[in-house]
Amino acid sequence: MNETLFYVAAAPFEAACRVENALGQSPLSAGHPARRLHGHSFLAKVRTLNTGANADLRQQLADCVAPLDYNDLNQFLPMPTDENLARWIRARLALPSVASVGVQSTLHQGADLDLADNAHIWRRFRFEAAHRLPNVAPGHQCGRMHGHGFEVILHANQNLQAQDMGVDFDRLEAVWQPLHEQLHHHCLNDIPGLENPTSEMLAAWLWERLKPELDALSWVSVYETVTAGCHYDGQHYRIWKDQRFESALTLTRAAPNDSVRRLHGHSYLLRLHLTAALDTVMGWTVDYGDVKSQFKPIYQQLDHHNLNELPGLDEPDAASIARWIRAQAEPGLPQLDRIDLYETPGCGVVLSWGEHEPGLPV
Repeated sequence: MNETLFYVAAAPFEAACRVENALGQSPLSAGHPARRLHGHSFLAKVRTLNTGANADLRQQLADCVAPLDYNDLNQFLPMPTDENLARWIRARLALPSVASVGVQSTLHQGADLDLADNAHIWRRFRFEAAHRLPNVAPGHQCGRMHGHGFEVILHANQNLQAQDMGVDFDRLEAVWQPLHEQLHHHCLNDIPGLENPTSEMLAAWLWERLKPELDALSWVSVYETVTAGCHYDGQHYRIWKDQRFESALTLTRAAPNDSVRRLHGHSYLLRLHLTAALDTVMGWTVDYGDVKSQFKPIYQQLDHHNLNELPGLDEPDAASIARWIRAQAEPGLPQLDRIDLYETPGCGVVLSWGEHEPGLPV
């Protein structure tokens, strides 16, 4: 299957705004707190098919949002919703290869727009619960009663057609709240339908209850831990497992005066995505522990090494490393169909060859 390579970058900015125009009009209800002057620590994000250097994309995005930093957003656009901010950034970047532009207004919510104004709205929630997996082999750690601080992201996709705003974040909060009451400070095994509460089963359980209440719901993400979770879109399950590695490198093909030609290093974040059919007995697609163990020999070649010395890797730029990882991992992890690799927070590449992605922004 053909692969697609996206370069991704992120840039923060601090700004004040009110989601209301000069005439007092707003897509929000009267009395909504966002209609008052307030502020956010925003994060702008961009995905592009451009084959240029990551540093160049990062700098272009930082330059784009620089006028907004420590400023009043209503001076730049009449209705500064996340969606309209993404439009403003997209127009100002004016890159022919942009695939999507996103604005994250808090740690827990944001919006991404593609070139056709298809909007991906998301909000993150959290609950604390106990569970055990009853069908695992004797001695498996997940067979013991334990617990997690679970996180759930609800995603909604829609075409805005020049609307100021998509699904209100408060609407996502409203449909989530009844489920939070059922899950928070409970044992998941005691809840009907969650007798085998894997990430996959929990994602499907949430989907079945949320979709009738929110037609725009496009997928549900469940973070069982900070490094592993599952997406479900009503048909397909997709899990991910994060790995971090510390490595040195030098980019010998960079411009003569570019500092990356010097020996330097990164704390890399790697996310492995796998898509597979649900094992109806185990209640999962692939055991997270199996992913980690299968990947361990590759991880040992990456972590605390000079990447220029990796056999078969000519130049350790992010795209080449992702492709090297794919080649090494596919024999042991045939379900693998996407690799996210970040050299610095929010900046890196996404290499995708999957057929059933729930959507690129994750």
